[in-house]
Amino acid sequence: MADNAEDLGDVPLIGEHCEFPSCGQLDFLSFECTSCSKKFCKNHKSEDAHSCTKCNVSVSHPEYTGPRGHHCTVQDCTNRELTPVVCPHCHLNFCLSHRHQVDHDCPELRPPSPKMAKTAEHVKQIVESQKSKPVKKQGAKSRKTAAKVALMKMKMKAVGDKGIPETEKVYIQVLLPQGNAEKNCPMYFSKKWTIGRIVDKIAEIAKLKNDNNVAVAKKLRLFDAEEGVILPMDASLDSLMAPGHPELTPGLPELCSGSSVIIEYVDNDCSKLEDVTPYSMT
Repeated sequence: MADNAEDLGDVPLIGEHCEFPSCGQLDFLSFECTSCSKKFCKNHKSEDAHSCTKCNVSVSHPEYTGPRGHHCTVQDCTNRELTPVVCPHCHLNFCLSHRHQVDHDCPELRPPSPKMAKTAEHVKQIVESQKSKPVKKQGAKSRKTAAKVALMKMKMKAVGDKGIPETEKVYIQVLLPQGNAEKNCPMYFSKKWTIGRIVDKIAEIAKLKNDNNVAVAKKLRLFDAEEGVILPMDASLDSLMAPGHPELTPGLPELCSGSSVIIEYVDNDCSKLEDVTPYSMT
């Protein structure tokens, strides 16, 4: 038996011992760690199981020493571009901010010819002269055409007294007082109504304070939207729509369905608004 034991001791061992310090188990199918290259048994084959010292160790990379973009030739400019930006005139490299000739004081930049400068000055004079020209006021025919176009849009949104017969309705774009939240409101009235009654109806619909019966208060009055001329409170609407009617105030354009008027708080003796531009049609 002793001889047999000695014979077994001479037999070479198959497999490898686990290299985990507290293990050392002989394993016929050992596993090699891909990180530290050591051999382990199946119980310690994972990197976590044998606390691998080479796992997740960052590999240092050499610092990049190549080109870091193309620098701008303009003095004190630190901008760089990934691609060259070369001026086709002076052939120097610039950043995007200085790529134009005027931006980098290009030595090849040529001043504009006297002819071009003269042309530019002439154009400037034309533009300035157009600005100074007063806006040409519409004639009676143009006003009526504009009113017809406005009337088509106005009829879809206009508000008023539903009891007015269709044959009596006159549609008016009412431009509300300065400072009012609403700028304008399309409304319709009876052509038989006086301007005074129309003022009261506008105040009711637009919820405007109406102190026309208070002696010392500002009065609500209606004015033509183009000339700013007051509409007489006792005149009927159809009388102001008739050309040459005696009640037509001098300077007051003929009104028609689709016209615009301004309602404003004024002193009792006011007969005209000096400036109608603050009132909005939109």
